Amino acid sequence: MKLQTKYHGEIEIKDTEVIEFSTGIPGFINEKKFVILRLEEESPFFILQSVEKPTLAFVLAIPFLYFKDYEIELDGNTISQLQIEREQDVSVYSILTVKEPFEKTTANLQAPIIINNQSKRGKQIILTNTSYKTKHALFEQVKEEV
Repeated sequence: MKLQTKYHGEIEIKDTEVIEFSTGIPGFINEKKFVILRLEEESPFFILQSVEKPTLAFVLAIPFLYFKDYEIELDGNTISQLQIEREQDVSVYSILTVKEPFEKTTANLQAPIIINNQSKRGKQIILTNTSYKTKHALFEQVKEEV
């Protein structure tokens, strides 16, 4: 199917690439179908693009690449809702708040996007009783390691 996107213009996707968010995403509860696209070839960043609303797209990153100690535990309800059977079927993303300059970009570690790549189901979960916040400097730890 043809899909109009915010960052890639018109592209062709397969129906099997569509991820169902049965409860939507907080703030966008009526948007239930998304695809994940790589921002650019070889880029560590992704786009969570609404299938039905071309202007709705979130920039994502895999949090474990930037926050080595990041850990989450999924509750039974989320595991059941996403039909998760094996840990290796799951992808975890953080929504980024892109800033100028890009080095000031932040990641939302408190509300990760969880995708079951087998069932094509997704959910944004809100972590409670955690020190994770909605804005963690994405490049702070990278600079320390250099």
